Amino acid sequence: VGGLTSREALAILRGLKGIDFVGADVVEVAPQYDATTNTAQVAAQVLFEELCLVVDAMKRRNGEA
Repeated sequence: VGGLTSREALAILRGLKGIDFVGADVVEVAPQYDATTNTAQVAAQVLFEELCLVVDAMKRRNGEA
């Protein structure tokens, strides 16, 4: 009804590479209300992207990137 699509949200996350991230989270996922399992799949992808951002920031802080 409104808001970002999954694709748009992931594109924004990927565009944040280079920022000094120290942590991130996925606040709420309710896959029991989603018969197609899209909710859980998108949440897993968002978490993966967040972890990549944190690891990239850690590498840059340690001079590895």
